[in-house]
Amino acid sequence: MKQAKDIALRISVTYVLLGALWIVFSDYVSMIIAHEKLSMYIYFQRYKGWLFTFVTGIIIFFLVYRRTNELILSNDKLSKKEKQLQIRNQHYHSLFEQNPDAVLELSLDGHVTSVNAEAEGLLEFTHEELKEVKFSKFLDEEEMKRVTDYFFAAIKGIASTFETKIHIGDNKGKILRCSLVPIIINREVTGMFAIARDITLIRENEEMVVASEKLSVIGQLAAAVAHEIRNPLTSLKGFIQLMQTTNTINHDHLDIMLSEVDRIDLISGEMLILGKQQETHFRHERLDDILQQVLVLMEAQANLDNVSITYENLSETPLYVSGESNQLKQVFINIIKNAVEAIPASRDGKVSITLEEQGTNAQVIVKDNGVGMEPGRIEHLGEPFYSTKEKGTGLGLAVCKKIIQRHKGHIYFQSVKEKGTAVEISLPIEEKPSAFAD
Repeated sequence: MKQAKDIALRISVTYVLLGALWIVFSDYVSMIIAHEKLSMYIYFQRYKGWLFTFVTGIIIFFLVYRRTNELILSNDKLSKKEKQLQIRNQHYHSLFEQNPDAVLELSLDGHVTSVNAEAEGLLEFTHEELKEVKFSKFLDEEEMKRVTDYFFAAIKGIASTFETKIHIGDNKGKILRCSLVPIIINREVTGMFAIARDITLIRENEEMVVASEKLSVIGQLAAAVAHEIRNPLTSLKGFIQLMQTTNTINHDHLDIMLSEVDRIDLISGEMLILGKQQETHFRHERLDDILQQVLVLMEAQANLDNVSITYENLSETPLYVSGESNQLKQVFINIIKNAVEAIPASRDGKVSITLEEQGTNAQVIVKDNGVGMEPGRIEHLGEPFYSTKEKGTGLGLAVCKKIIQRHKGHIYFQSVKEKGTAVEISLPIEEKPSAFAD
């Protein structure tokens, strides 16, 4: 508006100035002509208005032309930018509407402002219904608190990716991989996009693979465990036969028999716990306790293969991790079993297990003096269906790697041909919960 006034003012001022100059100039010329010749004076007076109109018309034409040309060029540029903006909006609209993931646009107070069709299908609510629904309807109290923390982080401009479980309808559960992305305009967060993908089937398939591999491990351990249990059973049978023969009870023999029964109970109990199908719930677990329980089972395998296993806890304080004990046991059993099987029968087999604290991580190192492997093979360890064993499926280490990643840890392999292999498992240390206080 101001620019239009400026242009109009300039044209008006120009016209007035030209008119004033013309009046002064024409009057001066008229006086000179009137003294010399009256007919010329009359002729000049008749046509001076036409001359003024012609001259001012030409001047105003060029002024208006220049300004109009600038406006047209500016308008063309504006039209091009508007078209580009429309095209860009259509791009973003396509990204929003045609996205295979569920996308919701949220305001800073957490209300839904727009959703795509995939989000309506995922949450089983229409756009209008989602405007009124609170997210506490989908999340339990603990998950709601965790997701709220990510929400407030997004308000501060920090994007995040996480997994959560929602409940829809008749307690139908879905596992979602979600991302919260802040919408930043002029360096200010004005809202955020919530992007979600249903990974329920992926997680179920992963759990099936983990369970399948667990059963495979249990099956392979069964022979060694049966051999380990047979020894105390033989002792028990011998003492019972001795009591039948002598018809007397020896309390020393009873103590030995009780200790053998306790060992059978311990081994069988660990096998039952390992084989039991349980829901995955991460809890604070003491890593030393998990390793001690694993050793109960693995000693049977080691004794069968004539391999000695040593365990050393180098940490001065108990190390706790957030995890699922059964899955962590599965990882350690698989790693130790691989170490035992990598040692030839002709060699004095030794497997060492060390637990230590490394900064903010707890580190478990499993070393063996087995056959080792070439550097080229180490790069492929943990890939599905890649195995260094003749009859291996290649799923064992792949499952171990997946479990450790789920526990936000890392697994590393080091090996030297004919000297042995070392496996380092690193897990983040969790603060000791008050319930476990000494």
